[in-house]
Amino acid sequence: MATPETKTNDVMKSTLSNAYSMKLGDLRREIEAYENDENIWKVADGIINSGGNLCLHLIGNLNHFVGAMLGKTGYVRDRDLEFSDKGVSRKELLRRIDEVTGIVQSTIAGMSTEEFTKDYPEVLFEKQMDKATVLAYMSGHLSYHLGQLNYHRRLLDRK
Repeated sequence: MATPETKTNDVMKSTLSNAYSMKLGDLRREIEAYENDENIWKVADGIINSGGNLCLHLIGNLNHFVGAMLGKTGYVRDRDLEFSDKGVSRKELLRRIDEVTGIVQSTIAGMSTEEFTKDYPEVLFEKQMDKATVLAYMSGHLSYHLGQLNYHRRLLDRK
């Protein structure tokens, strides 16, 4: 029989899975919505990162914090490259989004309900957190940069 704690963890698992699915779908749609591949990599006055670099950063972030740390994928992050790499094709960005979506979904699906309350394998921000807290934080991080990417696209796709 399921305990109230198990039911709560099941809801958390479903909630996190759905949140990532929605936000990664949004990321995919934002990259698809650029009028042309050139605009993905443009920067303008007051804008530091291109939409392409924000996309690479989100992919690298999730591959590391979810895939490597929780899913044991073996991914090795090169954070500097996320911001310096330029000109990756839209098709390749979309492929990488699809790949990380699968990794995030399979990682969350593979976690037992009890695992969400266990310590995350790295200390972040000088604080030990449980896995659910880190997954929630990374979902917020995804949303934050997704908003930047949306703003970038709308500014640089203006005619």
